[in-house]
Amino acid sequence: MNEDLAELALRHGVPGAQIAVWRDGDLRTAETGEEEAGSGRPVTAATAFPLGSLTKPFTATLAALLVADGEVDLDEPLAEQLAELRAGPECTLRQVLSHTAGLAANTAELPPGTPRARWLARHAPDLAVHAPGTVFSYSNPGYLIAGRLVEEITGLDWEEAVRTMLLGPLGQDAEGTALGHLVRPDAPPRPIKEQSVPPLEDPAAGLRASARDLAVFGAAHLGLGPGAALLDAETADAMREDVTAGLAVGAHGLAGGWGAGWSRYGAWFGHDGTGDGAWSHLRVNPATRTVVALTANGSTGARLWESLLGRLGESGQEVGDHPRDTGAARPVAAPPECAGRYVNGDWSCRAEVRDGALLLSVAGAAPVPLLLGEDLSFRTPSDGGPRTPLPYLGRFLRDPSTGRVDRLQLSGRLCARQG
Repeated sequence: MNEDLAELALRHGVPGAQIAVWRDGDLRTAETGEEEAGSGRPVTAATAFPLGSLTKPFTATLAALLVADGEVDLDEPLAEQLAELRAGPECTLRQVLSHTAGLAANTAELPPGTPRARWLARHAPDLAVHAPGTVFSYSNPGYLIAGRLVEEITGLDWEEAVRTMLLGPLGQDAEGTALGHLVRPDAPPRPIKEQSVPPLEDPAAGLRASARDLAVFGAAHLGLGPGAALLDAETADAMREDVTAGLAVGAHGLAGGWGAGWSRYGAWFGHDGTGDGAWSHLRVNPATRTVVALTANGSTGARLWESLLGRLGESGQEVGDHPRDTGAARPVAAPPECAGRYVNGDWSCRAEVRDGALLLSVAGAAPVPLLLGEDLSFRTPSDGGPRTPLPYLGRFLRDPSTGRVDRLQLSGRLCARQG
């Protein structure tokens, strides 16, 4: 495992990485590289990496512990528990944790230090962008709500709750911190000194952990290892039950389905996370009682993950994942009807047709070309090189009753056409 990880990290320009595999009650780890490029500080099994959105299953597990204790129900209106939501959308905890509550994609920022309760009291009326329980649309504010629920019921700050209720019982204690890095094809990796996640959004993306920590956490959801008594089997099963199968819009581009905190990849469940110059991945298979975790401190970490899964597959160890370089297998000319502005809360993107080519501008950034398929799925061009970023994945959607293109889904976030 060590040689494969070192070779693949070098190929993809990743300064440091960890892998952990739990199988048959045996936990094995491997590490390579440095916590910061050029620092001389080696990555160890205890080095903590930025988890980005892989924080979300930890917050979901905190909420699940409260469900198991009878403090809250997955399917009751959250407004019954949080006064700040009484002027907001009528959604449940299960919908919030599975990104089916119809909430805005991003968090509108208030001045630094704003408590989550105050943020919710101010922004709850503006959070609904889709009818609850009808579509999948990835939402960071949903996990701010879940974190706030944990605070309300436990009387602890989210940071203290996750430390005392999860990290402590799992034996997680980091001894070093890896910085994210911007990987460039023709220059050394550039360290990123600080992650851009504000404290307000810590329940969605603020944790750091090692691959070993992630593997132990995944095993706990199977009733194994140091966290074997953390969750009862019924609650753990309820968390990973896919709730997207009957929805009008599913989790395109992210996973095959979604539960209350977990992505679904066939027989596997897990989650991915991306920080500033960092990637993390976790997969768990209940049938084989196998857990695989990777952390990487380079912006090409997802390419490293793809290569690692290829190596594991060659050795007969298939790991569930979703394809990233798919879509537009048979590119078609861009229909003019796709052009327009698409909005989700205060986040937007614009599609335009120029000389028969379809371009997409996200959040005001420079337009990038799209490869469009017959089913109106799309991706940005990518040569799939070892030190190139992953493509954007998305699709245009038609109104079932009129046939008009009225929505765009990008990286799981569902935007409605404006005008």
